[in-house]
Amino acid sequence: MAEPFRQILGIRFYTGNTEGLVHLASRGGLVVVPSGPVLADLPGDAATREALTGSDLAIMDSGFLILLWRLFRREWLPRISGLKFLRALVVDAAFRQPGAAFWIMPSVDDAEANRRWLYAQGIAVRPEDTYLAPWYPSGRLRDEILLGQIESRKPQFVVINLAGGVQERLGYFLRNGLSYRPAIICTGAAIAFLSRRQANIPPWADRLILGWLLRILGNPVKFIPRYWKALRLVPLLLRSLGKT
Repeated sequence: MAEPFRQILGIRFYTGNTEGLVHLASRGGLVVVPSGPVLADLPGDAATREALTGSDLAIMDSGFLILLWRLFRREWLPRISGLKFLRALVVDAAFRQPGAAFWIMPSVDDAEANRRWLYAQGIAVRPEDTYLAPWYPSGRLRDEILLGQIESRKPQFVVINLAGGVQERLGYFLRNGLSYRPAIICTGAAIAFLSRRQANIPPWADRLILGWLLRILGNPVKFIPRYWKALRLVPLLLRSLGKT
């Protein structure tokens, strides 16, 4: 049986099923879910490129990348969205254990909304199980305070709920700085879809790769430029395949 991975743009993408993904992720390491816009920035963002190519497991979330791969390589790759992955994680027995997960939140309001949603799923998240991220600059990241908190608590899972291009760099720093190997999961806004802090994306829309459209409809000023930027992925992928 072929290995369930594809090397694309220097990144090791998982191409198996969701059950296998949860199993592999639970073994520890840096798990990234790069979006089309983040992938399109790879040539000019050395720190994010380092984090993505150095990750242990990358999830094939970008519908745009999947469509381009089909167009250029005549192969359909299975898609597991960050949202689908997170839904599978929160019902996993190991993930649901008290204190098993440590959550990095982007704001006070997001932290409160996300904790309420997790509590409704039967997962109690205490304030000490969360960390409010500061503003992070570009380039390689360091956060010694966060590193110390995780080191002292040693959770099995560290879930980073920050923007793409930031969370991967932070996760890379944590993976290399910690004395043990938790699963560092960069699912970004996935929990915000569930806690209604961002546009609600029902399973059918996620399955049909329409999450990008719902996000644009919810906040066109923010998301139209972001997804327009993803078009730079076309020449980038062509170059990587030697087609230009």
